[in-house]
Amino acid sequence: MGRYVNPGNEGFAEILQGRYVDKTGLISVFDSTLNVAGQKLVMVSRPRRFGKSYAAHALAAFYSCACDSRALFEGLEVSRREGWDTHLNKLNVVKLDMTEIIELAGSADVVPTLRDVLLTELRETVPGAGARHAGGGSPLKDALWDVVKETGTKFVFIIDEWDAPYRLAQAEKAAQDAYAEWLRALFKGLTFTPEVVAGAYMTGILPIKKYNHQSAVSDFREYTMVAPVAYAPYVGFTEDEVEGLCEEYGMDLAEVRRWYDGYDLRGIGETYSIFAPYSLMRACEARATGSYWPSTEAYELISAYIEMNFDGLQDDLVRAIGGTSVRVNPDGFQNDMVTIRSRDDVLTLLVHLGYLTYDARTRTARVPNVEVRAELARTVERSRHPKLVALMRESAQLLDAVLAMDEDAVAEGFARVHERDTPPIFYNNEQALRAVVKSALVAAVDDYARIEELPGGKGFADVAYLPARGSLQPAIIAELKWDKPVDDALDQARRRRYAEVTRGLDVPVLLVGVSYDAKTKEHTCRIELRDV
Repeated sequence: MGRYVNPGNEGFAEILQGRYVDKTGLISVFDSTLNVAGQKLVMVSRPRRFGKSYAAHALAAFYSCACDSRALFEGLEVSRREGWDTHLNKLNVVKLDMTEIIELAGSADVVPTLRDVLLTELRETVPGAGARHAGGGSPLKDALWDVVKETGTKFVFIIDEWDAPYRLAQAEKAAQDAYAEWLRALFKGLTFTPEVVAGAYMTGILPIKKYNHQSAVSDFREYTMVAPVAYAPYVGFTEDEVEGLCEEYGMDLAEVRRWYDGYDLRGIGETYSIFAPYSLMRACEARATGSYWPSTEAYELISAYIEMNFDGLQDDLVRAIGGTSVRVNPDGFQNDMVTIRSRDDVLTLLVHLGYLTYDARTRTARVPNVEVRAELARTVERSRHPKLVALMRESAQLLDAVLAMDEDAVAEGFARVHERDTPPIFYNNEQALRAVVKSALVAAVDDYARIEELPGGKGFADVAYLPARGSLQPAIIAELKWDKPVDDALDQARRRRYAEVTRGLDVPVLLVGVSYDAKTKEHTCRIELRDV
């Protein structure tokens, strides 16, 4: 039993000692591809906080021939598939955590260190493995081949944080190129790969690095946050799993959904609503929702890209924080954090980092939930760009004006946003006015949940902002009118009893009527305080 070659099952056993949400169905998906040409090389990328290392530990425990893991997996989802134990603890395994390798080697010596540590452990398994080509050729590949010939057992490669050399050693271009060549040599051979590799599972934040629009290891099938396909239900927690957790820990499902849901990922024939697992489990342990977003090395890079403001990026981010979906084309992204050349590249990177969720049907991205929206808002607020800071401050002032029931100030604020953010061709319609309200009230994201077409009483309110449970802030219900008197908006809100939807919150309600006159280009506002 080694550290990298044929490790034991201790990592997964420790995971099972805590509260483990069973995601071993992922093993079944991967297991079905073993030894299948064109399918057995798998790359699954997902953001931090989404259980990448848990999956790597589970796979290593399942396949490693150096341990007996039957007792760990019996009763779990993977064991419900017929023939589930065909490969259970029957394959050689190479398991690598690339962040650990970088710490061991330094950023410039990744490949030499990989060769040394693997050769050492392979020779402990089969003495003299790879030695016949010492000083020439590829002793590591020969060693792997020798182990397969001696044991009659192929290898499964599990590479966690595969992209660490690209994220943590961005200045080491030569080392990155050598690493890409090392991967290509292992998984591109016409003879070596079929005879030695039963399968490979790589996981990281970023998809495989592209060179001239082709991936560095082109034979891998990629499953990303843009297109997770069969791996979609295993990216995070599903609705059914979260319902069980909420019941177990006494958590309010609606509040948990507001904070951690929102990653809508298309699987095979189904779209899954995925919750962020790390934050959700921290919330369950604390019995309290809140932001558990950990700081990462990505923050400074994101801030730098925001500063560049490619093609109106900053305006799009403000709109996204306010709840609006923004168009994005992910096809040109080079799958790294350095080759960023356009607004679409930045937005696609934010999808892979978990700040945005992508809808392949509409080719749009949006902020998934309250936790991410608050973190992204803080990132924007800390930006040194004066325009972004001004936009966020303007929104905060407008929200204060709404809460103070300053009708003139609210009308003036909406007018400024309408003029600045709406293209002339779309200026004169009610959907544009709704977009204005959402963009203008970006500052509400920390304390409110924004809901469009909220059913209440006998109709649907245009836009509603509901305060978090326990908040002392009033609810805000906005009714919008185009070329009609502003009083008609309030009359409709009263007549259809929109305020009734907030009855369980025990807070007062501000009915906000907003009207726009297309001829005079004037905005008017009326605000009324009501108790439910």
